[in-house]
Order: sequence, then structure tokens, then C-alpha cells
Amino acid sequence: MTPSPSTKPRLWTRGFILLTLSNMLLYLNLQMITPVLPSYVTEAFGANEFAVSLVISLFALTAIVARLFTGRLLKAGPRLAILLVGLALYVLATTSFYAAGTFLLFLAIRLVYGVGFGVASTTYGTMVSDIIPMKRIGEGMGYFGLSSGFSMALAPLIGLWLYDAYGFGTLILAATVLGVLIVPLVFGIRTKRSPSHAGSEAIAASGDTAAQTEASSPSRRPAAAPSQAEEAARSGKLPISRDMLMPFLLSMMLSFTYGGLISFLVLYGKEANLTNVGWFFLFNAAAVVLVRPFAGRMFDKRGHRAVLPPAAVLVMIGLISLSYTHGLTGLIVSALCYGTGYGMLQPSLQAWMVKSVRPERRGSANAAFYNSIDLGIALGSLLLGGLAAGNGYAWMYRMSALTMLLFLLIYGVTLLLEARFRGEALSDPSS
Repeated sequence: MTPSPSTKPRLWTRGFILLTLSNMLLYLNLQMITPVLPSYVTEAFGANEFAVSLVISLFALTAIVARLFTGRLLKAGPRLAILLVGLALYVLATTSFYAAGTFLLFLAIRLVYGVGFGVASTTYGTMVSDIIPMKRIGEGMGYFGLSSGFSMALAPLIGLWLYDAYGFGTLILAATVLGVLIVPLVFGIRTKRSPSHAGSEAIAASGDTAAQTEASSPSRRPAAAPSQAEEAARSGKLPISRDMLMPFLLSMMLSFTYGGLISFLVLYGKEANLTNVGWFFLFNAAAVVLVRPFAGRMFDKRGHRAVLPPAAVLVMIGLISLSYTHGLTGLIVSALCYGTGYGMLQPSLQAWMVKSVRPERRGSANAAFYNSIDLGIALGSLLLGGLAAGNGYAWMYRMSALTMLLFLLIYGVTLLLEARFRGEALSDPSS
């Protein structure tokens, strides 16, 4: 029986569930270890603010390089094999952290860890974007993002508790077990042979005949001819298309602020006499988890214009309030504001980027999106760490909030220019 055009395409397939669960374990491993590293390298190796920022930023930069190659490999390579290679490096590096006797060796292991994470996370993002029906891409990415959001909620608290109560070795053992548990889930995922057919396969699997018609019929495609930049990007000459540039830049700016949180929040807690900054991670991530599905649906119905401006304001409020916090109540309020804004922005920016490309380039689009996150974290860790060294962490977070003001200015100017361009195109008789 053929479903009616109004029937919602299926989202919660076996592949979607297994990808979401295994991605959650990947991020649990990461989020358990990362918040502990500033304290660990400071105590174990006597690291200063710059050295701490290197631990975070070199990992992020290595993940970026890995994704540049992974995005290309995913166009034709076997996805399961690519994913398993990334996971093997990831787990191997995790087990090696405890054996690092010098700071340089620790940095080298972080590089391998970054390669494994870059390969695995890009492959996950590409595989899940292929099986989500395009009519529900914002909602699907929102739910998929819950896997990392849930990890953000629990992992930092668990990691800090294990480190304080049992030491770094026990923390690494627990993180290694999580990495190993991913493997049986991965083998249960049905992969596609070629990402070039991902869009049509996802639509066909959903049973959405209206979407099939739209995808297969030339008369249903946009009439506007692609620009030279878009054609060059689609042919592989450019890493990202013109339409991807804006969400890439905005995602990088958002992640710039997160780099200051993940790198220095524990140290800021000591400076501001906050006894348990782990509560920030919990309430921040709880807000992220709760708001993601709603933000995804809002994106699908109204587009990024309805989501991005209010979310950016919330992130800015969260950072400013954090910089003036000296108690648990203020910490929770700032976490809820930041988490709500972050949870609205990240899946919307990813969905925006994925929708801007053809199905065969979703691997590159997801690689670009995750690179924007890691590049922002790397820059935020390095630059904000320099600010903190001379002025303190509270002042650093106030300067970080200005990044979101710049976010709003760039986004607003872009919308105005696009509206003006569309108006000129409509008034031109030759267009």
C-alpha cells in the first residue's frame, strides 16, 4: 500500500538508533576525559595556561586534518571499515594516556586520539544524515545530537568524580571500556555501498512517495542555476560550497566560546571558589538535551532565522552571568542559559549545512561542520587561554561573550545582503 504524501517519513529506524547509541558512547569517552585534563596536566606535568590550551587545541586541530581526508574517503570508501579504523585509533589512544610519562608523550597521544575521533565522528555524522529523511533532517539531527548532549550531561560529572575519588588510571579504564562497547553496536548497523545514492536510498526507505518524486523529477528541482563556486565544490575542487560558508563560520564562533569552557572551567572554579563546577556541565547539558528536539522542529518549519538570533543571545547571557558567578545558584542559571542557546544553535547549523549540499556531498558537509567545531574549540582554547593568563578567567568569559555579539552582527548583515540581492534579482528583467 502506497502511503499518502502527508504521511511522515520514518525516522526511528534500526540504523538510526544504533548510530545514535554508538555515537553517545564515543562522546561519553571524550567528555569524561576532557574536563579532567586541565587539572591533570597541571598537577602531573606542572603545565601553565598555554600548555593546557595546547592539550585541547592540538587534539582539535588533529581532528580537523583527519576529517579533511575522511570526508573524501567516505565518497567511495567502505564506511564500516573507515569507522572501525577510527575507533581502533581512538580506543588505543585512550588506553595509552595513563602510560604517558612526559608532557610531550602525552601531547603525541592526544594527536592520535584526535585522529581517531575525527574519523569516527565524521563517519557517524555522514551515515546518520544519509538515513534521515530530508523532510525531517532538522528533527533527526536534533535527536541524533541528543547522543552527544546526553554525554555532556553525565560524562563530566562522572569523569571528575572518578578522577577525584580513584585517580586518573581508573578514569582511563572506564573510558576504555566505553570505547570497546561501541564495536558490537557498529556491526549491527547496515551501511550503504555508495554515498552518491544516499539521498534516494533514504527517501526510498522512508516510503515517502512525494519526496521520491521531488528527488527524481528534474521539474521539481530548484530552477536557479548553480554558481561557479557551487559547481567547483560539487566537482571536488573546493572543500566547501559557498552555501556552507555561513553556517561553517557561525558554528566556529559558537565553538570558540565552548573552547573556553571545556579548557578552563575547572580552573575558573578554583579561582572563583566554586566547589563543584561539575554542576555547570550537568545543567548545561540537560538544557541542551531538552531543547534540541524542539529546535530541530522549529528549524524544519521556520528555518534558521527563527532559531539563531534568540539562541545566540542566550549563549551570550550565559557567558556573562558565569563571569560574575560566585555560588551554585548563579552557576546553574548560567549553565541553563548557555545550554539552551547551544542546544538550539548546534543542530540547526548542522542541518543548515547538510541541506545546502547534494546527497553525494554530505560526507564533506559533515566533515566541514565538525571541523568548524574543532577549529573553534582550538582557537578558543589558545586565544582565550592567553587572555586568562593576563587578566583572569572571569574577564576571559566576558570577552568570550563578545564573540556571540559578533555572531549576531555577521548573521544580521548576511540576511540583509541576501534580501537585497533577492530584491535586485526580482527587479532585473533578465533574471
